[in-house]
Formats: sequence, C-alpha cells, structure tokens
Amino acid sequence: MQRPLLIDTDTASDDAVALIMALRSPLVKVVAVTVVAGNVPVEQATRNALVAVELCGARVPVYAGAAKPLNRELEPATWFHGMDGLGDCGYAPSHPEPEPTDAVDAIIAAALEHPGLEIITLGPLTNLAQAIAREPRIIANISRCVVMGGAPCCEGNVTPAAEFNIWVDPEAARAVLLSGLPIELVGWQLSRYEAVLNADDIAQILALNTPLAQFAIRCNGRAREAYLEQTGEHGISLPDPIAMAILLEPQLALQTSDHFVEVETASPLTRGMTVVDKLNVTADERNAAAWSNTRQSSHKTTIIWELDIPGWKRLLLRSLGGL
Repeated sequence: MQRPLLIDTDTASDDAVALIMALRSPLVKVVAVTVVAGNVPVEQATRNALVAVELCGARVPVYAGAAKPLNRELEPATWFHGMDGLGDCGYAPSHPEPEPTDAVDAIIAAALEHPGLEIITLGPLTNLAQAIAREPRIIANISRCVVMGGAPCCEGNVTPAAEFNIWVDPEAARAVLLSGLPIELVGWQLSRYEAVLNADDIAQILALNTPLAQFAIRCNGRAREAYLEQTGEHGISLPDPIAMAILLEPQLALQTSDHFVEVETASPLTRGMTVVDKLNVTADERNAAAWSNTRQSSHKTTIIWELDIPGWKRLLLRSLGGL
C-alpha cells in the first residue's frame, strides 16, 4: 500500500528533481504539493511545481502558499538557481493555474483526511508553521516530517552559521521544531563531497535518454556553476533529492541520533543556525535559561548524520529512467 505524502516546496532546480522522485515512486502517493516562497517568489515556485508535475504526467493538486516569511521580507536564492529557479531555461507549464485553496488550508485538510500522513519540507517552513498554529490537531496525524534544512554541527551555505531554508524563516523553523512533530532533519552537509553528482554520474543520467533525465541535468545548470563558485567543488549538489531519497527509503540514513535542537532567531551573526545539543549539555545549570523552552517540550529531533551515497544515486537513476 502506498504511503500518503504531502510535499511542501519552494520549487527550484533541486526541488523539481525531488518532486519527480516522489511522483514516480511506487512507495508513496503524493496527495498534494504545497508551495512556499524561498528560492524564488511563491508565484514562480508554484509555476515550477506545475512544470515538474506536468513532466511526470501526474494528476496531483498544487497549492500556492506563503509569499513571505512570518516576520521578515523574502530574500531569495535566484543567484544560485537562476531568476526563474530552473536555470533560466524557459520551462513553463501548459496549465499554469494552481488550485484555488491556500496551501496552509491544504496542509490541514490533507493531514486530517490522511491519518499517518508523511510530510517533507524542501523550503522554508512558513506554510507548515502556519498550519500548526491554525490547527494543532494535525500534529497527531503526521507520522513523519522530513525537513531538508539546517547545518547541524557544521558550516552553513548562506552564512557561515546557517543553511538557506532555515535562515530564510528562522521563526517558522523554530516553531516547527518545537511543535512535537516527529522530525527527521536532513542537513545541507549530506549533499556535499561524494554525494555530489560528479561527471560520471551526470553522464550516466544523460545516457538514460529520457525527458526527465535531460530536464534534471539541464535545470540544474546554473546551480552547478553556483555550487562551484560557493564551495570550489565540481558537480551538482542535490540536497532536496537526498532528503526525498531518505523519505522514500529510510534505510538510506546510515547513522542517526535524537537531540534537542534550537534555532537562532535574534542574532544577525547566527540567524537561522540549527544548534544541536549533541553532547546533552543543555541539562547543565548554565544552559537552563536559554534552553528552557526546548527542554520543557521534551521533544527531540532526529538528525541524519550519514547517507548511503551509492544507494541514493541508484534511487535517483531509477527515478529518472524507465523504472
């Protein structure tokens, strides 16, 4: 039986590949795609989600959501993904209109209709934070919440301290992490080094000679250039598809552990930092005040520390090929 899945995304180049993986998977049934502002403005992100759904020949409703973070102005990542989020290749859906329902209401409806719903967030957590605030009952109906976000115990990709999705709307991220949802945090660092698609991987994907394979590489053309500029590393880094791979096949997460996690919302220096209590030191008296809300919630976040890299790449190839 297919597991019900809702995807919340700020659809740009790597998000689109993640959407394809889910829409083509026999393991899940995508009940809705909800869209949030992040990599690009929400209108463009919604069009990009519609492109991915259309490319897969899927009939899945797409809902537009929050146009800006809870308390801040949007600062997009068009420098990384291109002005349209898909490498400025001219992709556009044939039917550009999303569903009339707001994404927040769509999340609530999906969770109430599908007990045991799995959710994956591929962008800022604004939509999900608003859904929880509006209808807290959904928490009990969500069996898994895989969050592509954070940089646990390592450097960020938008500031030295923070990963983009959390940095864009740290208040929303903090609300979701403290909500009691069963969260699995897939940090940006898992998409680096050997997990990056290298020249051989890219050649293998293109050799599949399918429209989806061609799209996956082409729409990430600007992201490939930007990743080299950012890190000095060659290849295509795909954090959102890696998070999707872990959602689809949990055994791809080779090492995990549960910890209290806080998100910095006040400091300009460390805004959006995911602070992980890896050594369980927040029980000490010196940390009591700063960590009181987190510890009182008694809720820990599952951190994914290690990825089955060959397994993730095999899943991506299957998703883009003939299955």
